[in-house]
Amino acid sequence: MTTTLAPPVPPAARLRLATAGVRLSISWLGLRRSLSRAQQSEAAETFAAAGDYVAATKKLLDTRHPAFQQVTAVRGRAIALWKGMSLPFPEPGIRLLKQDDVPEFDARMTALADELAAAVAALEPHYDELRAVACARLGRLYDPRDYPPALADEFQLRWDYPTVEPPPYLARLHPEVYERERRRVAEQFDAAVRLAEQAFCSELGGLVSRLAERLRAPVDGKPKVFRDSAVENVREFCARFRRLAIGGHDELDELVADAERLVAGIEPHALRTSASLRGEVAGELARVAAGLDELLVDRPRRQILRRAK
Repeated sequence: MTTTLAPPVPPAARLRLATAGVRLSISWLGLRRSLSRAQQSEAAETFAAAGDYVAATKKLLDTRHPAFQQVTAVRGRAIALWKGMSLPFPEPGIRLLKQDDVPEFDARMTALADELAAAVAALEPHYDELRAVACARLGRLYDPRDYPPALADEFQLRWDYPTVEPPPYLARLHPEVYERERRRVAEQFDAAVRLAEQAFCSELGGLVSRLAERLRAPVDGKPKVFRDSAVENVREFCARFRRLAIGGHDELDELVADAERLVAGIEPHALRTSASLRGEVAGELARVAAGLDELLVDRPRRQILRRAK
């Protein structure tokens, strides 16, 4: 009896079956305004310049205020979560989230939206103070119409899961259009695979290069200082790569495995106290970084070979 093995599923097809589109939208208080034409002309006179050749803006609020920085920090964590749990996609504003990760992503993003609302509520009592400072610093450029009466509705996090597949009704009503859209989406997922591989190579290459540079023997004989996070960041990347990996790129998988092996079980204290260990790990990390650079440089050729297979 002859057993026929099913052909391997291409990475783009696996990605298409296992992911969903995810989009993060952020509404944020506008913190800069363009000067009026008269104000720009007045500013241009200072430099003997033509008003229509000068553009200028004014800053509305001091974003260095601790309460404002708390609001900004939540936005940064939301963007990091969106990017950290997903893969790039050619469609602007959309990334690919594993379908199994949708409940976790939704729960964590909801918690961040609540955290943002609390941070904005904590900023609200300082709003009059911030406007007063702006009035003093902007002088005649201050315009109360630039400022909303309250901040509650000015900062929002929203996310949704847009479909990236052609709508099924096209297959019934307009088969030719459906086929064209089907090919376009297939090409987008091919591109998504390339984007993901490039992003993984670039990120890991930066992490291991920086760590290797900190571990190398210094010219003056004094070891360079490095933070524990330099090692932990490599470990976290490897764990995230395993969770998001789409497969089909043996060289990249091997280089990630090498990096993971190098930092597994190594304590930063041991690297600080052992010059021989630092040298050994630095050399191996440099080899991994060189391999990743080669993948990035050689990526177009590798894609041609992959399609040929």
